[in-house]
Amino acid sequence: QVQLVESGGGSVQAGGSLRLSCAYVGYSYSWPCMGWFRQAPGKEREGVATIDSGGMTNYADSVKGRFTGSIDNAKNTLYLQMNSLKPEDTAMYYCAASFRTDRGYCYKDPAWYNYWGQGTQVTVSS
Repeated sequence: QVQLVESGGGSVQAGGSLRLSCAYVGYSYSWPCMGWFRQAPGKEREGVATIDSGGMTNYADSVKGRFTGSIDNAKNTLYLQMNSLKPEDTAMYYCAASFRTDRGYCYKDPAWYNYWGQGTQVTVSS
């Protein structure tokens, strides 16, 4: 059974940093696509970063230059390093995994993903 478990969320002041981790079990291969998503109260879930099996990343414009996604396949763990955090980054953050790519491209559409973690809260105060 596939499971994804996020950790590393918390409360920080604007300008601070956090590193999220997502450990996955139940799947012995490299996921074609993995991603980080976030959902703020009253808003739709949005894609923050995607990572393909080769480690290629794709970011939302709102986090480019501040967030860095990475994957350690030996540890079955996905990471999101978040720097220069802003109050508007406040949200529940989720990791997700997909069996699919579109000719190697990983979409930031949540509907593309098959498995989800339970989420970890990130709160950034001004």
